[in-house]
Amino acid sequence: MKKLIETIKNIFSIEELRSRIFNTLILLAVFRVGTFIRIPGIDKVLLDEINKGNPAKGLMGLIDTFAGGAFERASVFALGIMPYISASIVIQLLTVAVPSFQKMSKEGEDGRQRMNQITRWLTIAITAVQAISFIISFQSDPNKSTTILMSNSFMFMVTSVVVLVAGTMFTMWIGERITDRGLGNGISLIIMVGIISKLPHSLLAEFANKMSNNGGPIIFILEIVFWLLVILSVILLVQGTRRIPVQYAKRIVGNRQFGGVRQYLPLKVNAAGVMPIIFAQALMFIPSSVAGFFQDSDGLRNFFSGFVDFTSFTYNIVFFFMIVLFTYFYTAITVNPNQIADDLKRNGGFIPGVKPGRATANFVDAVMSRITLPGAIFLGFVSIFPAFAIIFGVNNQFAQFYGGTSLLIMVGVVLDTLQQVESHLLMRHYDGLMKTGRIKGRSSTGGAIAG
Repeated sequence: MKKLIETIKNIFSIEELRSRIFNTLILLAVFRVGTFIRIPGIDKVLLDEINKGNPAKGLMGLIDTFAGGAFERASVFALGIMPYISASIVIQLLTVAVPSFQKMSKEGEDGRQRMNQITRWLTIAITAVQAISFIISFQSDPNKSTTILMSNSFMFMVTSVVVLVAGTMFTMWIGERITDRGLGNGISLIIMVGIISKLPHSLLAEFANKMSNNGGPIIFILEIVFWLLVILSVILLVQGTRRIPVQYAKRIVGNRQFGGVRQYLPLKVNAAGVMPIIFAQALMFIPSSVAGFFQDSDGLRNFFSGFVDFTSFTYNIVFFFMIVLFTYFYTAITVNPNQIADDLKRNGGFIPGVKPGRATANFVDAVMSRITLPGAIFLGFVSIFPAFAIIFGVNNQFAQFYGGTSLLIMVGVVLDTLQQVESHLLMRHYDGLMKTGRIKGRSSTGGAIAG
């Protein structure tokens, strides 16, 4: 306890770190306040009654978890940051497939700014499509006798879409400000805060469910213990590395000798971090958005229903394979074996038993391919674990934290943020956050959420 208090004092004694923490907390508070501001023209009383009788389930419940309850409350931030994530995915795919985007990505700061501008315009387009589907879903009220919309006019649709687009763009702006002036990756933190805001209620609901003759306290304790084991396994996945020994040749610069020591090249088992989950999840949101346009078509509605329910076999098998594919894809664009080989050669380093240059690049690529496969499979299984948790009796709300996207994002973002805090402490010659070892977040090898 004394060590913890001393560490907290050290954190707040660093002016820059203290300022970044306060900026982050203020901006996140602004986001949370916005999640409680409803879209003008929606009947609050009827909306609350519908939410009590028909709580968001399946993929809609997962979207609401990411948005911190804003989706269920029909807030101005209802669509959250996911349209921006979807746009970032499209741009990254175009960067790999389209030569003009490849050229733009290599043009330095000017090219990066142009790609960011394209991403923002694409975000507006995606948000507008999702906003239209969102408003249409309210027009088909489950009660059929009333409507929560105070107006069904065309102008109401236009103004509501504008409000939702503005809410998403403002959320994106908050994320960028956190990244620039705060602590951690802003987009990641916004998603994590939305997830954590639902955790206390979900935990209490699971406790009440087990205490009402559905297993009792023993079963609840066992669920918590197993949940902690899942968290530990996710931490091992995030921090797991394959260390390749690297030898540096001795060289004399002036009167000083450099090199001649053995170091290690750490290759992460999950170099892509949480991005494959975000990529796959964002694409799985598309069917739910498109389904809103086919309310009157039974065939199409049945086709999309398998992708809307995140406990269905169709959803989980597609989700699993998408995560494996995106893990390889994002690892390929994050870890460049040729650049690693060139950097080693430039600095007089080499892997024992491997020739510098092309042979080193091939060796690193082969190692990455071998360690990425088990990492991708494990990541895929953790992502679909909530469906298995529901089968074993965990309620729908808490099951989303029992594994899957919610848990992976929370663990990854917390480790990234703690790593940044520890870096500030170590730069000022303070002790780190741990007695032994150092915290390794996703950002040490890349893999933070695009922002």
